[in-house]
Amino acid sequence: MTTDRDEEATAELAERAAERHVVVVGGGIGGLVAAREFAKVGIRVTLLESAEMLGGAIRRADLAGLTVDAGAESYATRGGHVRELIAELGLTDRIVTPNPAGAWLAGVPGVNPAPLPKGGILGIPANPFAEDVRRIIGWSGAWRAYVDRLRPPLTIGKEHSLGKLVESRMGAKVRDRLVTPVTAGVYSAHPNDVDVEVAAPGLNEALTRTGSLSGAVAQLVADRADRAKSAPGSAVEALAGGMSTLVDALAADLVDLGGVIRTGAAVTALDRTGDGWVVSFTTADTDPDSEESEPEPEIIAADAVIIATTESDARALLREQIDLGAAPEAPQIEIVSLLLDAPALDAFPRGTGVLTAPGSLVAKALTHATAKWSWLREAAGGRHIVRVSFGSQGELPATAELDEESAARLALQQASAMLGVALPSSALITAHRARFTQSQPSSLIGAGERRRAVRAAVEQIDALAVVGAWVAGTGLAQVIPDAKLEADRLRRALIWV
Repeated sequence: MTTDRDEEATAELAERAAERHVVVVGGGIGGLVAAREFAKVGIRVTLLESAEMLGGAIRRADLAGLTVDAGAESYATRGGHVRELIAELGLTDRIVTPNPAGAWLAGVPGVNPAPLPKGGILGIPANPFAEDVRRIIGWSGAWRAYVDRLRPPLTIGKEHSLGKLVESRMGAKVRDRLVTPVTAGVYSAHPNDVDVEVAAPGLNEALTRTGSLSGAVAQLVADRADRAKSAPGSAVEALAGGMSTLVDALAADLVDLGGVIRTGAAVTALDRTGDGWVVSFTTADTDPDSEESEPEPEIIAADAVIIATTESDARALLREQIDLGAAPEAPQIEIVSLLLDAPALDAFPRGTGVLTAPGSLVAKALTHATAKWSWLREAAGGRHIVRVSFGSQGELPATAELDEESAARLALQQASAMLGVALPSSALITAHRARFTQSQPSSLIGAGERRRAVRAAVEQIDALAVVGAWVAGTGLAQVIPDAKLEADRLRRALIWV
């Protein structure tokens, strides 16, 4: 039963919320989600995005009138956080699952391209003698991997490096031919730099229980299968029409809730003032006929600020408030999307895509998008879309110094090699090139400690939060719940005073 006192308290909270103003810097998914959390309770929100388009790592491209994903194309279903947001925005009927055919592996010396083995974790096989594993690592590699069953388990301490664990237990062929292509494609990193417990939680403990790495993988795979029986569904999903529909829906809902979005607004400074902030920014709509060499920045006051930019930009903006040092090296990635008239691809010759053995080709991976997503195949009307990825940790993309035409030509050549199909220049209808500075993978050794140190330092400053992949971990399944939690932390501080 609601009392008069309850109603008075509620009215007071609503009034207090309406008096608060929050500025969110950055219009990627993290920034949009955080901004929406404030707007939902009546707090005034202004979101400033330096680019002309929202979305961050979720980007769209127009290929001859066909809208496609030029960045992130799907999300992990673990935790249910992304699905929950999609439901809130009324997009559930757009959820689609990928073709289960899976990807292939190419570029292993002396081995013909073949489907990636099933039933493993990050390329680590549960059974090294399985035919799909043996065709890639050979009999010698399979027998070396079997030695894992004869070695004593890790009973003291843990091996942090995935690559070192795999090599010591199952040999270099398993690491180089099976695991490295997966970690390079998924994390843009060598397995030696990948933290076992982040990339494969529970693997060390399962190794101790079962006595071997292959046994540990088999147990974790079985555990996943049991969970899938109780909650069936794909581990990865997407949205028909592209992931940019999520960005559009978030932005529209934010505006409906009273939020203000300004694109082309580059924040240049953050200054503390009493209990709040002054945010300075320049806009792209400055009078081009102005005689001033630099535009006069606009200034707005805020009770709280959320930084939702890339890591390098966040560190630069916060330099006067917190010395977070220089950003660690982050992978430079380029994705070249090709729209092709290529009937030879109708049979999906290499499944839904291809991973390459590092050093074999200059591209690290390819997604045959029209083979992977049925909605896109229908929209393409007999044409094909492939996405060719370049760049990895410590390695600039091979396209970095090329012009647009040359980058498209190289991507076409690499696609032909990976797919095993002749793709002449006449097959290329159009191309789109997207460049990213990928957040340093959360799976890298030491990344978790660095993120926690940043978050702890930020929390020492009142009315400030940082969200996004570089502090939450990569992927929407991590970015979305983290943005909600950080927004809630600030929201409580602003209202419950």
